[in-house]
Amino acid sequence: MKPRLIKPGIHWLGAVDWNRRIFDSLMLLPDGTSYNAYLVEGEEKTALIDTVEPTMSNLLMQQLDGVHKIDYLIVQHAEQDHSGSIPIILEKYPGAMVVTSPKCKAMLKDLMTIPEDKFKLVNDGDTLPLGGRTLTFIYTPWVHWPETMVTYSPQDRILFTCDFFGSHLATTELYAVDRKRVYEGAKRYYAEIMMPFRTIIQKNLEKIKGLEMDIIAPSHGPLYDSPQTIISDYLEWVSDKAKNSVVLPYVSMHDSTARMVHYLISALVDRGVTVYPFDLVVTDPGKLAMSLVDAATIVLGTPMVLAGAHPKVVYAAFLANALRPKVKYGGIIGSFGWGGKAVEQLSSTLANLKLEMFEPVFCKGQPKEVDFQALDKLAEGIAGKHRENGLI
Repeated sequence: MKPRLIKPGIHWLGAVDWNRRIFDSLMLLPDGTSYNAYLVEGEEKTALIDTVEPTMSNLLMQQLDGVHKIDYLIVQHAEQDHSGSIPIILEKYPGAMVVTSPKCKAMLKDLMTIPEDKFKLVNDGDTLPLGGRTLTFIYTPWVHWPETMVTYSPQDRILFTCDFFGSHLATTELYAVDRKRVYEGAKRYYAEIMMPFRTIIQKNLEKIKGLEMDIIAPSHGPLYDSPQTIISDYLEWVSDKAKNSVVLPYVSMHDSTARMVHYLISALVDRGVTVYPFDLVVTDPGKLAMSLVDAATIVLGTPMVLAGAHPKVVYAAFLANALRPKVKYGGIIGSFGWGGKAVEQLSSTLANLKLEMFEPVFCKGQPKEVDFQALDKLAEGIAGKHRENGLI
């Protein structure tokens, strides 16, 4: 794809990765992704903001064919999908300086060979004049690494945000035109990599609140020419306000746990609670993560396997614990043949969430009337807590 004009003197460069289906060998990418870089030309100096995944650096170099000079290579984040093409850029433009924070410099030195005299370090709030336009650097730590920063062009009212406000979405549309599709991509992106740092992101949103913005330009996915839309989404996601929903990841080996899950779903729906069940044998972990963004309650369903919880349910608990959503209440249900310690195992795995736990419901073999009565009690307890918090 050729460079695309954003405003006079500012172009989108980069690569659309249509076929990538997994990121960091961990996250599924159902819609591919993009690696966005931005060329900002002043009257005196030219800056390139971020680079691309090294495997796609040839596309970036083609886009730079007509660019004879780059004075500054601005590195907002050290992760290789943004920084990995730095050596190739420096080889083509030996006069370019790598502009970054001290913390990012230390990480870049660990990841690749960059001569010491190529760095120009900037602090929070520093500005860089290009002639006719300036760039201001704002530290935004933990979105999603400790060294990340964003870059603001006040004359153009553009905020370049790297991973902040990004989405893994391959598209020919430069801007977020398809609101529904971009919302889902951005929420998945937030859930998978930003949610663990929710409280810190609240502070970072405060730091950029006063900026006049026409465009937010992230380094994954489309740009936002209505910045308040994605900012409002983030304000909702990072808030402490949960929604009237239960996330219910489960595995059933011989149908007994599944029967309990289906009964509990019905009992919760009867009481006005929304439920998102996930059969972990076929679940996209990203969808599970997205459902956790807003949920008030998580209930895990598991059979006993070798005296413990099913490994896929342990993984779901580990994932929730690592992502640290705003969820407030927890429950565990399931079945066993002779015994086990699934409750203790899963409760300890969820320790980061500091949940108020409901009494677990386990049955021996197939669920019986007494077990269904216990599930009704659990559903009533969950609905009651939701009511107390004004969610129903």
